[in-house]
Amino acid sequence: MSISQDMAWFKGNFGTRVLDAVKGTPFTLDLIAAIAYQETGKEIWGPLSRRGLPVEEILKLCTGDTLDFPKRSSAWPKDRAQLESHPKGTQMFAIARAALEAMAKKVTAYQPVLSNKNKFCHGYGIFQYDIQFFKSVDPDYFLNRDYEVFEKSLGKCLSELKVKKTRIGLDGRPILSDAELCAVAIAYNTGGYDPAKGLKQGHAVKLADGSKKYYGQFIAEYIKAARAVTFSPPVITPNTPVPPPSAVTATGKTYRVETMSDPLSLRRTAKKPAAGEPDNKFAALPRHSLVRAISDVPVNGFLEVEASIQGAVKRGFASASLLKAVPTPAVVPAVVTPTPAAPVAVPSRPVTVSGSVLPEVHLKRKAGAVTRRTNLPNQGGAYPLSEAGMPSRGHGSAATRCAEIAAIIAYLDSENPAHLRYKPAGPTYCNLYAHDFCTLAGAYLPRVWWTSKAIERLRAGEKVEPSYLATVDEMRANALFRWLTDYGSDYGWRQTGTLTKLQDVANAGGLGIICGRNTVEGRSGHIVMVVPETATQKAKRNAAGEVTSPLQSQAGRVNFRYGTSKPNWWLGADFAASGFWVHD
Repeated sequence: MSISQDMAWFKGNFGTRVLDAVKGTPFTLDLIAAIAYQETGKEIWGPLSRRGLPVEEILKLCTGDTLDFPKRSSAWPKDRAQLESHPKGTQMFAIARAALEAMAKKVTAYQPVLSNKNKFCHGYGIFQYDIQFFKSVDPDYFLNRDYEVFEKSLGKCLSELKVKKTRIGLDGRPILSDAELCAVAIAYNTGGYDPAKGLKQGHAVKLADGSKKYYGQFIAEYIKAARAVTFSPPVITPNTPVPPPSAVTATGKTYRVETMSDPLSLRRTAKKPAAGEPDNKFAALPRHSLVRAISDVPVNGFLEVEASIQGAVKRGFASASLLKAVPTPAVVPAVVTPTPAAPVAVPSRPVTVSGSVLPEVHLKRKAGAVTRRTNLPNQGGAYPLSEAGMPSRGHGSAATRCAEIAAIIAYLDSENPAHLRYKPAGPTYCNLYAHDFCTLAGAYLPRVWWTSKAIERLRAGEKVEPSYLATVDEMRANALFRWLTDYGSDYGWRQTGTLTKLQDVANAGGLGIICGRNTVEGRSGHIVMVVPETATQKAKRNAAGEVTSPLQSQAGRVNFRYGTSKPNWWLGADFAASGFWVHD
């Protein structure tokens, strides 16, 4: 066992998050690491991290303590029967038993107790929040498996430490000595602290020589071990992670798109496909937009050109007969679709050049109704999630924002079969997942959007109330593609042209989306989130380091929290158009 190696793993994965959480308290990263190591590190996350298991999987397995009465003589529940006497106890026992079975598959020391079908876990999360609190304090923490999310488990730990600090007479102290930190930790374990006993308090372990070593002594040892592992949080400015749009670099002549009304197709190859061949269109150039030629010599009646569309540089072949040469400007401007002015004030909306943003719209349920991850899509799928204690993304450093996105991914947990909101059942629900993800992350991606008639009324200055199928419609992936193209820039979204830039934005704590519109209007398109890489989850790159398949998170035919999916899935024959969007 290497304590220093384990402490380095803990600080490397959670150090920044802990430092943010303990600001304004006398608690330290070293104390938090010591408690985590004492509670679950020795048996669970230490050995499993050295075996290379992903952090998210390890957090799920951080459960333990199977002691029943008489060894558990005071805390509720004493046994299975007492747990199941609670109104939701049968549901909790199923979760508690499943947690034990999952953990015991990886931690062999727990396997002998599996033969007793009445055994279950009493401690939950990396800091072991006790099941006694299920009874009357916070049952949803256990039923929703919030203990699998590091921030939520840490929140419970800090809440208990603050209460115990007050209980043992250390309230109002801005700084605590190591001895005082150990006293608070002992109270965290036992409920109180006796100064006369010093460190020899708390759960005791019998050593080989017959002596005992107490919880307080272990904590003192682990604080020193944690302190010996240097941790320097990354110094990252909180500036926007979304880089400015790329400039067109082609050096040929400048042309203006001269179509009658429809946009001009940009193709991957210099030809129109023959009957039965895959469509090679991948972007559309709006009428009167400017492009710059790669070469001024047509090939099969096509010119190879570059254009900036919604901030994304596109390079492909366009019909030469629909391009008119114009004097070359210093810069080929990005094509940004304007939106007519709307006299509707939208709180906290992004500032746009035109200042014309339609109001965000969300359906609201009746007072007291809650939309949950466990609901079927027809039981509230048109409504945003409204569960208590949902994670969010703030405006901190890139490292903090990436950690917050990881917490959102863990919370939504599209792989969890209990989360029926995302479970494929013939229809798939990539749009629900992307909406929920963006909403928790503080970006607007509509679940419902105004009908054409409602938009006309809004632009005429009327106040329009959201009404399902009357003034708003549900947004599926095909509709979201059009919304991102037409309205996305008004809400902070813009396109980017390369997978590397898309992944870079996600790695900086921003949001990334890939969206494809199906060739058949009635069939499903697809939308996925591009998410920050972790120590164990990576995008695919070529030898030059360029991203060939970004790290994605989705609900769809196959649900996954992290994956790279099929390379270039958005270029398949099923998709008439596709794009990459980013958001701060």
